[in-house]
Amino acid sequence: MAVVTRSPGFIKVLREYERGVVFRFGKMKKVREPGIHLLIPVSDRMMKVSLRTVTMPVPSQSIITRDNVSIDVAAVAYYNVNDPEKAVVSIENVGDAINQIAQTTVRNVVGQSSLDELLGQTEGINNKIKVLLDAQTEPWGVVVTVVEIKDIILPDNMKRAMAKEAEAEREKRAKIIAAEGELVASEKLSEAAKVLAGEPVSVQLRTLQTLAEISVEKNSTIIFPVELLTGMASLFTPKTPGGS
Repeated sequence: MAVVTRSPGFIKVLREYERGVVFRFGKMKKVREPGIHLLIPVSDRMMKVSLRTVTMPVPSQSIITRDNVSIDVAAVAYYNVNDPEKAVVSIENVGDAINQIAQTTVRNVVGQSSLDELLGQTEGINNKIKVLLDAQTEPWGVVVTVVEIKDIILPDNMKRAMAKEAEAEREKRAKIIAAEGELVASEKLSEAAKVLAGEPVSVQLRTLQTLAEISVEKNSTIIFPVELLTGMASLFTPKTPGGS
């Protein structure tokens, strides 16, 4: 994970992703670009700095959230050196320093958040950690590009409680949907009753249709009410002029 290395010898070759910080008699001279460089024996020393993005895992650590839930959180951070001079002069081991400050920042930010925020607003928490970490590493010539919380381990009792909550929420939605269905059905039945009330013959025809549906079952016994037979008789009784 180290991005700064000492380079012995007097002929130096820097790759495209490297920069060389040259010291002459202990005083920083200049930052060398990629290519072949000659150093003055005895007086010159070069330290190579890699500018490539470094993937740094943040080890899992136990954290108590704002609502007093104990969880284990692991993260990963991506950073790169953008100022080789600061990365060499301002800090002894930039990689170890970033690792330690990243663990502290993750613990502080997660500890100030509730469990619901941690689970539902992970992107915002990641960005907050990244901004704080980037501000602390800027004096070292380092830019933190991404911080992601990659693993959240909950205690078993909290997992059971969340499972019960999710189940209750699903039951609640099911009951609401069923109630809404009953409401719509009752409204439609009310409208149908109003239509049938205006046409008595329609009631008889609807009754016949219902009986036909019941008779599909061969073991059904159908009893015709007297009112039905009387109503049906009126359908087939011819009306005489001037009378009923």
